[in-house]
Amino acid sequence: MSTTPPYPDAPGYGGSPAAQTNTLAVVSLVSAIVGMLLVPLIGSIVAVITGHMSLGQLKTSGEQGHGLALAGTIIGWVGIGAAVLGIILLAIFLPLFFTAVATTTPVS
Repeated sequence: MSTTPPYPDAPGYGGSPAAQTNTLAVVSLVSAIVGMLLVPLIGSIVAVITGHMSLGQLKTSGEQGHGLALAGTIIGWVGIGAAVLGIILLAIFLPLFFTAVATTTPVS
């Protein structure tokens, strides 16, 4: 008596697709990181603008990326604050440096 092996189970359906991540949220986070590392003021401004736009879009759409948009916005504001602070410090200490250099006597 020979027994035939049972047929394999039918493959299941894939289920529901994952929700997409908002593109502006990703752009916000990437530009915030670039703003902190390479292009201080411009990257941070782009991060803040795209982060706020993304947060507005996420309220009405079913996309993911709220954390990315929020992180990009926060890092962007920190980058803008650091750039403004750096410009203020540069404006204060650069004239002091030049006056100190101009008033020193050369060593002969």
